[in-house]
Amino acid sequence: MSVTDPIADMLTRIRNATMVQHRQVVMPTSKMREAIARILKDEGFVENYDVVPAKPQSVLRISLKYAKTKRSESVITGLKRVSKPGRRVYSSQSDLPWVRSGLGVAIVSTPKGVMTAQQARSQHVGGEVLCYVW
Repeated sequence: MSVTDPIADMLTRIRNATMVQHRQVVMPTSKMREAIARILKDEGFVENYDVVPAKPQSVLRISLKYAKTKRSESVITGLKRVSKPGRRVYSSQSDLPWVRSGLGVAIVSTPKGVMTAQQARSQHVGGEVLCYVW
């Protein structure tokens, strides 16, 4: 099955898995999806991720993270796709967005690789705003 927007597909799979409190979510892998998963792990939104070799395509497995409360709520409360195939959103270094007053993360694709908006500001680069996570 062909997916026209693999990043939106990834975010939707994560959103659906957290709504039913699954421990893991599995999807086909790509370099972009792996970079987004790395950022989610570094920022503490997911426990871990790994690439499982399989035929015909490798699989990205993400272990979701939940708060240790009575209701076991997900650490990820929201995901939003910003730049879409039909409407690309680019931002300069000075105009990179803040998500939920710094409580969330904007993931940006820059000439230096995929990184958070905070990292892009410190490296003085702009790029395509892929998504928001909070």
